[in-house]
Amino acid sequence: MTLRINDTAPDFTAETTQGTINFHDWIGDGWALLFSHPKDFTPVCTTELGAVAALQDAFAARNCKIIGISVDGVSDHKAWSKDIESLRGHAVGYPLIGDPGLEIVKAYDMLPADAGDTSEGRTPMDNATARSVFVIGPDRKIKATLTYPMSTGRNFAEILRLLDSCQLTAEKQLATPANWEQGDDVIIAPAVSDDVARERFPDGWEQPLPYIRIVPQPREG
Repeated sequence: MTLRINDTAPDFTAETTQGTINFHDWIGDGWALLFSHPKDFTPVCTTELGAVAALQDAFAARNCKIIGISVDGVSDHKAWSKDIESLRGHAVGYPLIGDPGLEIVKAYDMLPADAGDTSEGRTPMDNATARSVFVIGPDRKIKATLTYPMSTGRNFAEILRLLDSCQLTAEKQLATPANWEQGDDVIIAPAVSDDVARERFPDGWEQPLPYIRIVPQPREG
């Protein structure tokens, strides 16, 4: 099954390093970040899980839960977590999903249906496509996806920026321009009529082109 933005994230029940979860129930009323890894005890992924461990408070401040997955089993994940903490100095406080039967990575279109039904004997290259990030909203819809090669570590500061933008769109119907950072000007979404925009932004907006309406990012509170 091919997954696209605005599709419902596939639900599943799985064993994790923090016990059995039902994914949709686990998400609760907030956001979720699901990120996958080809195999435990691999160098680039070890640095990534450590980087996310260092950002746990930043994700929590955005009401976003973090969960990792690889096709190895939970016992391997627990042993790997010790290496991650020793490398980066931050404990892995988020759950890691075990998927030795490949069911979840197939459901999320990270491996083809004919990839077999066990992680036994598979190399990292066999699982190279299991290198994706899914940003999932409280409505269980996929808001964004990213897929990287095994040789390129993911930039989780950029993923936080992406999450901020997705949340701004969901909550305020605003879009963010290229290279946007928190506090920069934003764009009123095309779906918002001028009449509604005047109610929301009584000070008006800049309009360098007929289809671009630029306003300061609203302050929280």
